[in-house]
Amino acid sequence: MRCGVFAPRPRQLVHMKAKSTSFDIAYHAGVSQATVSRALRGSPLVSLDTRRRVQEIARQLNYKVDKNASALRRQNTATLALLLFEDPTSDDSLINPFFLSMLGSITRTCARQGYDLLVSFQQASEDWHAEYQDAHKADGLILLGYGDYVVSQHKLQKLVEQGTHFVRWGAVVEGQPGVSVGCDNVQGGHAAAAHLLDLGRRRIAFIGNATEHCPEFRDRWLGYRDALLAAGIAPDTALQVDAMDSTEEVGYRTARELLDRGVAFDALFAASDLIAIGAMRALDDAGLRVPGDVSVVGFDDIPMARFAAPPLTTVLQDTKRAGEMLVERLLAQLRGEPADSAMLPAQLVIRRSCGSRA
Repeated sequence: MRCGVFAPRPRQLVHMKAKSTSFDIAYHAGVSQATVSRALRGSPLVSLDTRRRVQEIARQLNYKVDKNASALRRQNTATLALLLFEDPTSDDSLINPFFLSMLGSITRTCARQGYDLLVSFQQASEDWHAEYQDAHKADGLILLGYGDYVVSQHKLQKLVEQGTHFVRWGAVVEGQPGVSVGCDNVQGGHAAAAHLLDLGRRRIAFIGNATEHCPEFRDRWLGYRDALLAAGIAPDTALQVDAMDSTEEVGYRTARELLDRGVAFDALFAASDLIAIGAMRALDDAGLRVPGDVSVVGFDDIPMARFAAPPLTTVLQDTKRAGEMLVERLLAQLRGEPADSAMLPAQLVIRRSCGSRA
């Protein structure tokens, strides 16, 4: 059996009597109708060979673009799409609880601006993002979460090349594709570590990924490191445990790994509240008191933090303002106005998991 590019026979094309449609082109080209639409627009999401093949078949079929219908499709839908990244969770939601309060703020801001909000999950396919604006489901995208940042950059760059209007919640990284709204994670990490130092803690462990794969966690580590250096304390690599996923299970496992190393520590700064809550459970199982033996600080201030045992000291990210800014910047793009990335200040919220000055 011989494989190759399907080339429609001229006889099939010449003798078509009815008015040709994009579905006819899709049939003869062996591609989807959405691919035909993108190819006829010259979208970079479609390879050059496929674009040429589609355009040639359209010419042979004497296909004419309906300009009135095309103009109608380009009208605004008055809908924005909020696409969540599927995070590992302890339940079946696959939604990081940190995003739930932000979701409420985004929904309310959209309503005030006269927009509907379509909520879905990001897909693993290469062109999942194209289906929203190309299929006219939404005028622009809000992305919450992205997994491995190094991997996600490729898809974000494709959004830019395609001309998709989008904004994402996440770290503001130099040279990044598109517009981001995020928290000043370096400031937040510095505030957390400085508070522990003020309490007299000197052996402060950090749980979180400190690489470019997770720039939020890396920036929190940078703030922690800077606070230690300012106090004349050299960061100890034995007190840093890698954790990229933000779950209680990861917090428990990494805290156990830290304990198994046998290194002394009197405080722990976790890159998220969920990691911190899991770590506190591991400390309790090991017979260590929080905050008596180990002070603990998290990051995010999710609702669960105030009900942890003991209530968790954490760094608050302003999810209400974040949701407003995400919508505002996306709508600015839709209006053709400049929209820059921005960082919100972090705020330390002190609760009982740190204790008082020794």
